[in-house]
Amino acid sequence: MSDQKLHFSPSNDSIAPSLKVPAGPSTEYTEVVAVPDQRYQSDDEDTIAHRSLWSKYRDFAREPLAEFLGTAILVILGTGANCSTALSTSPKVASSPHGGALSGNIGWALGVSLGVWVCGGVSAGHINPAITIAMATFGRFPWKKVPVYIFAQLWGAIFGAAVIYGNYYHAINVFEGGAGVRTLATAGLFGTFAADYMSNANAFFNEFLGTAIFLIVIFAFSDKKNIPPPNGLQPLVLFLVVLGIGIATGLQTGAAINPARDFGPRILTSIVGYGGAVYSFRNQYWLWCGILGPISGALAGSFVYDVLIYTGSDSPINRSAPFRKERRPSDASNSV
Repeated sequence: MSDQKLHFSPSNDSIAPSLKVPAGPSTEYTEVVAVPDQRYQSDDEDTIAHRSLWSKYRDFAREPLAEFLGTAILVILGTGANCSTALSTSPKVASSPHGGALSGNIGWALGVSLGVWVCGGVSAGHINPAITIAMATFGRFPWKKVPVYIFAQLWGAIFGAAVIYGNYYHAINVFEGGAGVRTLATAGLFGTFAADYMSNANAFFNEFLGTAIFLIVIFAFSDKKNIPPPNGLQPLVLFLVVLGIGIATGLQTGAAINPARDFGPRILTSIVGYGGAVYSFRNQYWLWCGILGPISGALAGSFVYDVLIYTGSDSPINRSAPFRKERRPSDASNSV
Protein backbone atom coordinates (compact mmCIF):
# COMPACT_ATOMS: atom_id res chain seq x y z
CA MET A 1 0.00 0.00 0.00
CA SER A 2 1.39 3.40 -0.87
CA ASP A 3 2.03 5.96 1.89
CA GLN A 4 -0.54 8.64 2.59
CA LYS A 5 0.11 12.16 3.79
CA LEU A 6 -2.01 13.60 6.55
CA HIS A 7 -2.31 17.37 6.45
CA PHE A 8 -3.11 19.03 9.72
CA SER A 9 -5.39 21.85 10.69
CA PRO A 10 -6.00 23.24 14.19
CA SER A 11 -9.15 21.14 14.46
CA ASN A 12 -7.43 17.91 13.58
CA ASP A 13 -6.90 15.84 16.73
CA SER A 14 -4.81 13.15 15.06
CA ILE A 15 -1.36 12.30 16.29
CA ALA A 16 0.96 15.28 16.59
CA PRO A 17 3.21 16.14 13.63
CA SER A 18 6.91 15.51 13.06
CA LEU A 19 6.72 11.74 13.23
CA LYS A 20 6.13 8.76 10.99
CA VAL A 21 3.93 6.12 12.59
CA PRO A 22 2.57 2.78 11.43
CA ALA A 23 -0.85 3.04 9.85
CA GLY A 24 -2.93 0.53 11.77
CA PRO A 25 -1.86 -3.06 12.42
CA SER A 26 0.19 -3.43 9.24
CA THR A 27 3.85 -2.62 8.73
CA GLU A 28 3.05 0.23 6.34
CA TYR A 29 3.88 3.71 7.64
CA THR A 30 1.82 6.85 7.47
CA GLU A 31 3.82 10.04 7.08
CA VAL A 32 2.71 12.72 9.49
CA VAL A 33 3.75 16.23 8.51
CA ALA A 34 3.44 19.54 10.29
CA VAL A 35 2.25 21.58 7.31
CA PRO A 36 0.49 20.80 4.04
CA ASP A 37 2.71 19.75 1.16
CA GLN A 38 2.17 22.55 -1.35
CA ARG A 39 4.59 21.41 -4.05
CA TYR A 40 1.93 21.00 -6.72
CA GLN A 41 -1.17 22.58 -5.23
CA SER A 42 -1.10 25.50 -7.67
CA ASP A 43 0.42 23.63 -10.63
CA ASP A 44 -1.69 22.83 -13.65
CA GLU A 45 -0.90 19.85 -15.86
CA ASP A 46 1.16 21.93 -18.29
CA THR A 47 3.36 23.30 -15.50
CA ILE A 48 3.96 19.85 -14.04
CA ALA A 49 4.89 18.49 -17.46
CA HIS A 50 7.56 21.20 -17.81
CA ARG A 51 9.22 20.78 -14.45
CA SER A 52 13.00 21.08 -14.47
CA LEU A 53 15.17 17.98 -14.42
CA TRP A 54 16.45 18.85 -10.95
CA SER A 55 12.95 19.23 -9.53
CA LYS A 56 12.09 15.75 -10.78
CA TYR A 57 15.16 14.09 -9.27
CA ARG A 58 14.91 16.09 -6.06
CA ASP A 59 11.68 14.29 -5.15
CA PHE A 60 13.65 11.06 -4.69
CA ALA A 61 16.03 12.66 -2.18
CA ARG A 62 13.84 15.32 -0.62
CA GLU A 63 13.77 13.81 2.87
CA PRO A 64 17.55 13.31 3.29
CA LEU A 65 18.17 16.73 1.73
CA ALA A 66 15.83 18.22 4.33
CA GLU A 67 17.69 16.41 7.12
CA PHE A 68 20.99 17.71 5.71
CA LEU A 69 19.75 21.30 5.70
CA GLY A 70 18.08 21.10 9.11
CA THR A 71 21.20 19.63 10.75
CA ALA A 72 23.40 22.23 9.05
CA ILE A 73 21.25 25.02 10.51
CA LEU A 74 21.45 23.37 13.94
CA VAL A 75 25.25 23.25 13.87
CA ILE A 76 25.70 26.71 12.33
CA LEU A 77 23.69 28.39 15.06
CA GLY A 78 25.06 26.21 17.88
CA THR A 79 28.75 26.30 17.07
CA GLY A 80 28.40 29.92 16.01
CA ALA A 81 27.08 30.77 19.47
CA ASN A 82 29.97 28.85 21.04
CA CYS A 83 32.52 30.74 18.97
CA SER A 84 30.96 34.12 19.62
CA THR A 85 30.84 33.71 23.39
CA ALA A 86 34.20 31.96 23.88
CA LEU A 87 36.40 33.82 21.40
CA SER A 88 35.13 37.20 22.59
CA THR A 89 36.67 36.56 26.01
CA SER A 90 40.06 37.38 24.47
CA PRO A 91 40.73 41.16 24.48
CA LYS A 92 42.50 40.68 21.16
CA VAL A 93 39.27 39.47 19.60
CA ALA A 94 36.68 41.72 21.24
CA SER A 95 36.72 44.66 23.64
CA SER A 96 34.31 42.83 25.94
CA PRO A 97 32.82 39.34 26.19
CA HIS A 98 29.74 38.75 24.07
CA GLY A 99 27.46 36.69 26.26
CA GLY A 100 28.16 33.67 28.43
CA ALA A 101 27.06 30.09 28.97
CA LEU A 102 23.40 31.03 28.61
CA SER A 103 24.09 32.53 25.19
CA GLY A 104 25.57 29.25 24.06
CA ASN A 105 22.58 27.30 25.37
CA ILE A 106 20.17 29.65 23.61
CA GLY A 107 22.15 29.28 20.38
CA TRP A 108 21.85 25.48 20.46
CA ALA A 109 18.17 25.64 21.41
CA LEU A 110 17.49 28.01 18.51
CA GLY A 111 19.50 25.75 16.23
CA VAL A 112 17.33 22.74 17.06
CA SER A 113 14.02 24.59 16.86
CA LEU A 114 14.77 26.44 13.62
CA GLY A 115 16.38 23.39 12.04
CA VAL A 116 13.23 21.37 12.73
CA TRP A 117 11.07 24.26 11.53
CA VAL A 118 12.87 24.21 8.18
CA CYS A 119 12.73 20.46 7.55
CA GLY A 120 9.99 19.10 9.82
CA GLY A 121 7.23 19.17 7.22
CA VAL A 122 9.36 17.17 4.78
CA SER A 123 11.44 14.68 6.76
CA ALA A 124 9.80 14.87 10.23
CA GLY A 125 12.76 16.89 11.47
CA HIS A 126 14.88 14.34 13.29
CA ILE A 127 18.26 16.10 12.66
CA ASN A 128 19.70 13.70 15.23
CA PRO A 129 20.76 10.04 14.69
CA ALA A 130 19.78 9.17 18.27
CA ILE A 131 16.21 10.28 17.56
CA THR A 132 16.11 8.42 14.24
CA ILE A 133 17.31 5.18 15.85
CA ALA A 134 14.94 5.51 18.80
CA MET A 135 11.97 6.24 16.54
CA ALA A 136 12.74 3.18 14.42
CA THR A 137 13.29 0.94 17.45
CA PHE A 138 9.95 1.88 19.00
CA GLY A 139 7.84 1.66 15.87
CA ARG A 140 7.54 5.30 14.85
CA PHE A 141 9.83 5.21 11.81
CA PRO A 142 10.78 2.66 9.13
CA TRP A 143 14.21 1.06 9.54
CA LYS A 144 14.87 1.18 5.81
CA LYS A 145 15.22 4.97 5.99
CA VAL A 146 17.58 5.03 8.98
CA PRO A 147 20.94 4.75 7.11
CA VAL A 148 20.21 7.53 4.62
CA TYR A 149 18.86 9.81 7.37
CA ILE A 150 21.98 9.35 9.50
CA PHE A 151 24.23 9.87 6.47
CA ALA A 152 22.45 13.14 5.66
CA GLN A 153 22.55 14.32 9.27
CA LEU A 154 26.29 13.66 9.56
CA TRP A 155 27.12 15.53 6.37
CA GLY A 156 24.84 18.39 7.37
CA ALA A 157 26.76 18.69 10.64
CA ILE A 158 30.12 18.65 8.84
CA PHE A 159 28.93 21.32 6.43
CA GLY A 160 27.55 23.51 9.21
CA ALA A 161 30.79 23.25 11.18
CA ALA A 162 32.81 24.11 8.07
CA VAL A 163 30.77 27.26 7.52
CA ILE A 164 31.35 28.48 11.08
CA TYR A 165 35.03 27.51 11.09
CA GLY A 166 35.55 29.57 7.94
CA ASN A 167 33.58 32.45 9.40
CA TYR A 168 35.61 32.54 12.63
CA TYR A 169 38.94 31.44 11.14
CA HIS A 170 40.78 34.69 11.86
CA ALA A 171 39.29 35.06 15.33
CA ILE A 172 40.44 31.51 16.14
CA ASN A 173 43.94 32.37 14.91
CA VAL A 174 44.07 35.39 17.19
CA PHE A 175 42.67 33.47 20.15
CA GLU A 176 45.12 30.58 19.70
CA GLY A 177 48.11 32.83 19.04
CA GLY A 178 48.81 32.01 15.40
CA ALA A 179 47.48 30.54 12.18
CA GLY A 180 49.25 27.22 12.72
CA VAL A 181 48.21 26.78 16.35
CA ARG A 182 45.25 24.54 17.05
CA THR A 183 44.46 23.10 20.49
CA LEU A 184 41.54 21.50 22.27
CA ALA A 185 40.74 24.93 23.70
CA THR A 186 39.09 25.87 20.42
CA ALA A 187 38.27 22.33 19.27
CA GLY A 188 35.74 22.37 22.10
CA LEU A 189 33.86 25.11 20.26
CA PHE A 190 32.86 22.48 17.71
CA GLY A 191 32.92 19.05 19.36
CA THR A 192 32.29 18.25 23.02
CA PHE A 193 34.93 17.43 25.62
CA ALA A 194 34.29 16.50 29.26
CA ALA A 195 35.61 18.64 32.10
CA ASP A 196 38.89 17.45 33.65
CA TYR A 197 37.29 16.53 36.96
CA MET A 198 34.71 14.24 35.33
CA SER A 199 35.15 10.47 35.50
CA ASN A 200 34.42 8.52 32.33
CA ALA A 201 31.33 6.96 33.89
CA ASN A 202 30.03 10.35 34.99
CA ALA A 203 30.62 11.83 31.53
CA PHE A 204 28.73 8.98 29.89
CA PHE A 205 25.84 9.31 32.32
CA ASN A 206 25.63 13.06 31.75
CA GLU A 207 25.04 12.52 28.01
CA PHE A 208 22.78 9.54 28.69
CA LEU A 209 20.60 11.56 31.08
CA GLY A 210 20.21 14.60 28.87
CA THR A 211 19.24 12.57 25.81
CA ALA A 212 16.82 10.38 27.79
CA ILE A 213 14.94 13.48 28.96
CA PHE A 214 14.98 14.81 25.39
CA LEU A 215 13.29 11.69 24.00
CA ILE A 216 10.76 11.46 26.81
CA VAL A 217 9.57 14.97 25.94
CA ILE A 218 9.57 14.27 22.18
CA PHE A 219 7.53 11.10 22.63
CA ALA A 220 5.15 12.93 25.00
CA PHE A 221 4.34 15.80 22.66
CA SER A 222 3.96 13.33 19.79
CA ASP A 223 1.36 11.29 21.69
CA LYS A 224 -2.21 12.19 20.66
CA LYS A 225 -3.47 10.82 23.98
CA ASN A 226 -1.21 13.12 25.97
CA ILE A 227 -1.04 16.91 25.47
CA PRO A 228 0.46 17.55 22.02
CA PRO A 229 1.32 21.20 21.41
CA PRO A 230 -0.89 23.22 19.04
CA ASN A 231 -0.18 22.87 15.35
CA GLY A 232 3.06 24.65 14.41
CA LEU A 233 4.38 25.06 17.95
CA GLN A 234 6.51 21.91 18.05
CA PRO A 235 9.72 23.91 17.38
CA LEU A 236 8.93 26.10 20.40
CA VAL A 237 8.64 23.02 22.61
CA LEU A 238 11.96 21.77 21.26
CA PHE A 239 13.55 25.16 21.98
CA LEU A 240 12.43 24.95 25.60
CA VAL A 241 13.52 21.36 26.21
CA VAL A 242 16.95 21.82 24.59
CA LEU A 243 17.47 25.06 26.52
CA GLY A 244 16.55 23.29 29.74
CA ILE A 245 18.84 20.33 29.06
CA GLY A 246 21.71 22.64 28.16
CA ILE A 247 21.31 24.66 31.35
CA ALA A 248 20.98 21.53 33.50
CA THR A 249 23.69 19.29 32.00
CA GLY A 250 25.81 21.43 29.67
CA LEU A 251 28.44 22.46 32.21
CA GLN A 252 30.22 19.12 32.45
CA THR A 253 30.23 17.65 28.92
CA GLY A 254 28.70 20.29 26.68
CA ALA A 255 25.44 18.33 26.38
CA ALA A 256 25.87 16.95 22.88
CA ILE A 257 22.67 14.82 23.06
CA ASN A 258 23.17 14.30 19.31
CA PRO A 259 25.85 12.08 17.73
CA ALA A 260 25.84 14.07 14.46
CA ARG A 261 26.16 17.40 16.27
CA ASP A 262 29.31 16.11 18.00
CA PHE A 263 30.90 13.76 15.45
CA GLY A 264 30.36 15.93 12.36
CA PRO A 265 32.16 19.00 13.74
CA ARG A 266 34.82 16.70 15.23
CA ILE A 267 35.55 15.31 11.78
CA LEU A 268 35.84 18.86 10.46
CA THR A 269 38.31 19.89 13.17
CA SER A 270 40.49 16.83 12.53
CA ILE A 271 40.69 17.86 8.85
CA VAL A 272 41.47 21.55 9.33
CA GLY A 273 44.46 21.16 11.64
CA TYR A 274 43.49 19.83 15.05
CA GLY A 275 44.63 16.34 14.10
CA GLY A 276 44.08 13.09 15.96
CA ALA A 277 43.86 14.75 19.37
CA VAL A 278 40.13 15.25 18.88
CA TYR A 279 39.72 11.46 18.63
CA SER A 280 42.32 10.25 21.16
CA PHE A 281 40.97 12.46 23.95
CA ARG A 282 40.08 10.17 26.88
CA ASN A 283 40.49 6.96 24.91
CA GLN A 284 38.07 7.67 22.07
CA TYR A 285 35.69 9.82 24.08
CA TRP A 286 34.01 10.74 20.78
CA LEU A 287 32.73 7.17 20.44
CA TRP A 288 31.63 6.06 23.87
CA CYS A 289 30.36 9.42 25.10
CA GLY A 290 29.61 11.51 22.01
CA ILE A 291 27.87 8.72 20.07
CA LEU A 292 26.97 5.79 22.34
CA GLY A 293 25.93 7.99 25.27
CA PRO A 294 23.19 9.85 23.37
CA ILE A 295 21.99 6.73 21.52
CA SER A 296 21.74 4.77 24.77
CA GLY A 297 19.95 7.65 26.46
CA ALA A 298 17.52 8.01 23.56
CA LEU A 299 16.62 4.32 23.69
CA ALA A 300 16.23 4.44 27.46
CA GLY A 301 14.04 7.54 27.40
CA SER A 302 11.85 6.09 24.66
CA PHE A 303 11.55 2.83 26.59
CA VAL A 304 10.55 4.65 29.79
CA TYR A 305 7.83 6.64 28.04
CA ASP A 306 6.39 3.66 26.22
CA VAL A 307 6.42 1.46 29.33
CA LEU A 308 4.90 4.00 31.69
CA ILE A 309 2.56 6.06 29.50
CA TYR A 310 2.19 5.23 25.81
CA THR A 311 -0.72 3.00 24.74
CA GLY A 312 -0.36 3.00 20.94
CA SER A 313 -0.15 -0.35 19.15
CA ASP A 314 2.81 0.79 17.05
CA SER A 315 5.14 0.42 20.03
CA PRO A 316 6.68 -3.04 20.58
CA ILE A 317 6.03 -2.56 24.28
CA ASN A 318 2.29 -2.81 23.66
CA ARG A 319 2.33 -5.79 21.28
CA SER A 320 2.01 -9.34 22.52
CA ALA A 321 3.79 -10.70 19.43
CA PRO A 322 5.78 -9.27 16.55
CA PHE A 323 3.72 -7.76 13.77
CA ARG A 324 2.88 -10.14 10.96
CA LYS A 325 1.72 -8.28 7.91
CA GLU A 326 -1.64 -9.57 6.82
CA ARG A 327 -3.05 -8.87 3.39
CA ARG A 328 -6.29 -7.01 3.84
CA PRO A 329 -8.99 -6.86 1.12
CA SER A 330 -8.43 -3.09 0.75
CA ASP A 331 -4.76 -3.70 -0.08
CA ALA A 332 -5.51 -5.55 -3.31
CA SER A 333 -6.27 -2.47 -5.38
CA ASN A 334 -3.22 -0.62 -4.06
CA SER A 335 -0.59 -3.31 -4.51
CA VAL A 336 1.95 -3.08 -7.30
